[in-house]
Amino acid sequence: MEEPPYKQIPDYPDRYSPGNVISRLIDGLGYRYYWATEGLSAGDLLFKPSEDARSTRETLEHICSLSELILNTPQGIPNIGRGDLSTMSFEVLRSQTLANLQQASSLMAGRDADEVANCAVVFLRAGKKIEWPYWNLINGPLSDAIYHTGQVVSFRRSSGNPIHSGVRVFLGKTVEGKS
Repeated sequence: MEEPPYKQIPDYPDRYSPGNVISRLIDGLGYRYYWATEGLSAGDLLFKPSEDARSTRETLEHICSLSELILNTPQGIPNIGRGDLSTMSFEVLRSQTLANLQQASSLMAGRDADEVANCAVVFLRAGKKIEWPYWNLINGPLSDAIYHTGQVVSFRRSSGNPIHSGVRVFLGKTVEGKS
């Protein structure tokens, strides 16, 4: 199986533009998600901080759904809901989420302000089309995915399997040799 993206964050663009800033935000999420999920055990996936909380696995399924919404928006694809992801293997779930983020980042890179403004978040619910501006994707699904990725980091620490100690989110690189 091919190595999924985001073992390290890609080089940053030569210029600041609205699309490049959003692309970099997605790349930061991808890097964090890669290391939050690298080396998770079956026990980690079952971990829940309390009886009424989502398990790590359920949290990863939610993040995958958010990554699809993040990917659909720059393509103009309406969001209809993915459905049940529980039958997908962890490896496929992880790879799909990372691939969605990489593709979404690529689609947003280089877009100017007008192009970003024309990216509507579209939902189809009960035959009704509901549109929201891209601002809502930033404060909604994108921020939510970052938030939940942090939960995965906390959950795995609580289950006795902390993330790689060499992860450096400020640099977007991981110091090898640390564990």
